[in-house]
Parts: sequence; C-alpha cells; structure tokens
Amino acid sequence: MKKALILVLALFMLGQVHGQTRQKPAARAMPDAQQTEHYTFQLSDKVTRQHVSYQNRYGITISADLYLPKNRGNEPLAALAISGPFGAVKQQSLGLYAQTMAERGFAALAFDPSYTGESGGEPRNVASPDINTEDFSAAVDYLGLQPAVDRNRIGIIGICGFAGMALNASAVDKRIRAVATTSMYDMSRVMAKGYFDKTDAQQRTEMLEQMSLQRWEDARKGTPAPSTHNLPEKLQGNEPQFVVDYFNYYKTPRGFHKNSINSNAAWTATNALSFMNMPLLTYIKEISPRPVLLIAGENAHSRYFSEDAYHAADEPKELMIIPDASHVDLYDQFVKIPFEKLSSFFNENLSRAN
Repeated sequence: MKKALILVLALFMLGQVHGQTRQKPAARAMPDAQQTEHYTFQLSDKVTRQHVSYQNRYGITISADLYLPKNRGNEPLAALAISGPFGAVKQQSLGLYAQTMAERGFAALAFDPSYTGESGGEPRNVASPDINTEDFSAAVDYLGLQPAVDRNRIGIIGICGFAGMALNASAVDKRIRAVATTSMYDMSRVMAKGYFDKTDAQQRTEMLEQMSLQRWEDARKGTPAPSTHNLPEKLQGNEPQFVVDYFNYYKTPRGFHKNSINSNAAWTATNALSFMNMPLLTYIKEISPRPVLLIAGENAHSRYFSEDAYHAADEPKELMIIPDASHVDLYDQFVKIPFEKLSSFFNENLSRAN
C-alpha cells in the first residue's frame, strides 16, 4: 500500500507522459483581464489591490497584484513578495496570503510565476528551479522601487512548491531580510528522488530516458506535450487522501481558477528535467544570519520537507507544526494558517532596527 501511494505521489508531481494524450493549452489572459475576473476570496475593505507588471532578469513579463493597507500613513512599509503553490495563480492562495498580510500593515506582492497564469514566457506551463528563483528576486526588484516600500525591509513567503524557490532565492539574494514558508515542497528533491526519497537509480534513469526521448517528439511536433498525470476531473473514491485534498481545493469553487495549471491545464511532460539535476537547497545555510520560518501541517504528507530543511538551515531558524492540519489546509483555512505568527515574525525581522 505504501509503495502504491508513493508511486501515485511521484506520478502526480513528476508529470511523466505515458502515451500521446494531448490537452489543449490553457488560454492566455490579457495582462489586465484579471481586473474583472474571479478571485477565490473577497477583496478586503482594509486594503487596495493594484494590478502591476514588470520584467525579470530574463526579460519575461511578470504579472502581479500589489496589496497595500488603506490606512498606511506616510512612512514607507515593510514589504513581502509571495508566490505558490506550485501550479497556482495570484487569484488563489497566494493572493489570500498577500491580502491578509497587507491587512496587517505590509505592502504585499502576489505574483504569477514565469510561464504560468498571466505572466509571460513561452512555451506555457513549464517551471524552472533557476527562473522561478529569479521570479522572487524580480519581485524584490519591483518592490524596492516603490515609494510606499522601504527597500531595506523586504521579506518573502513561499507556499508549497514555491517554498523551495523562496529559500533558494533567499540564499543568493542578500536583499531579502527574512523568509517564511508554508506547506513546503522541495520540488528538486521530490522530482529527483520521489516521495520519501524512494526513487532508485534505475527508476531515475528510466524517467530521464523517457523525458529525453519525449524531447524529440516535442521538437518534431513543434510544441511540448502535456503531462497525462494530473488531477482527475472526478473523484472515483479510491484516491489517496492527498489527491482528495488537492481536488477539493483546485477542482471545486473553493479554489478553482481558470488560469491555474492545477485547476484547468497540465504541466509539460518534460517539466521535471531541470529540477532533477539542480538541487534547490544546496546553499540553504547561506541564508543565515537572516531568519527562516518553516510552517507545516501536523498531518501533511509533505511535512518531512520542512523538517529536513529546518535541520539543514543554520540559525536563526524556527519550525512551526500546526496541529491537526494537512498540507492543503495551509492554502486557505484561516483557523489553521498562523497569520499572527507570520506577522510577528516579519514585524520583528523587518523592523527598522534590523
């Protein structure tokens, strides 16, 4: 049973292609289309939300929402750049995080990563350990140029699969003063080694051979094939609990969004290639002496990623386990997301005295 669960988890996250099932790529929204479209949460009357765009170091246009507290006074604010989960967009969980932190006095930027959502980049629906790390630094670039922001007081929050990218960005970008993660995934580790590091050398070779051959197919057809291992359109009743949890967020009104890969599209079949060869947390110790806060649910299948990152990081660091919480609970469940802890962490570490 445990082997079956690990296999399902691995196939879901790796997006391996088996056969030639094709899916129509998700429609690209115009940069300002989100002004009138659906968000999975109500806009708070305590904040303003402004759609913005800027370019990252690779020339890709990033689409983002900037949340500011309405009663912010005249002093520049501490700021946060926020992204994740892996395959989500700013109208979902990350936007909720940004709005909530803005209610607590921060300037907060929720951005769609490169190649996804309303951000630019071709082909669509791909991820990169390098470019998605850069996306966080590009957000810091943008925030540091805003008159409402104190550029010496910028932190970041990474959710789920973008937690690993947030930690990687914090190691390399010394402008980031503090980093927090929730429901962390190390996408490079899970793609390279499988869940609980159960992928052996032969399995890894087979996956790489399959994706390598898929590149010829993609080159011949002129477009990348989508993965055929995605969330089901309907639950059959025999799925692992983590699949049920993801389904209940991405495929229902609770969290569905047309621009979200997990709701309405598929990663490419070769998406795992660069992740399998480029470990994200190689330099996690170099975040120190800047602080790290890692938050995970007690019952999350991903909990071990946060625990292992905590042990690998240098002080100052903190691991917070949320009782009776699953991985997906920390996407949008206010009774379980420790926003007060996030506020106190960033207020303390982004203070003018630091």
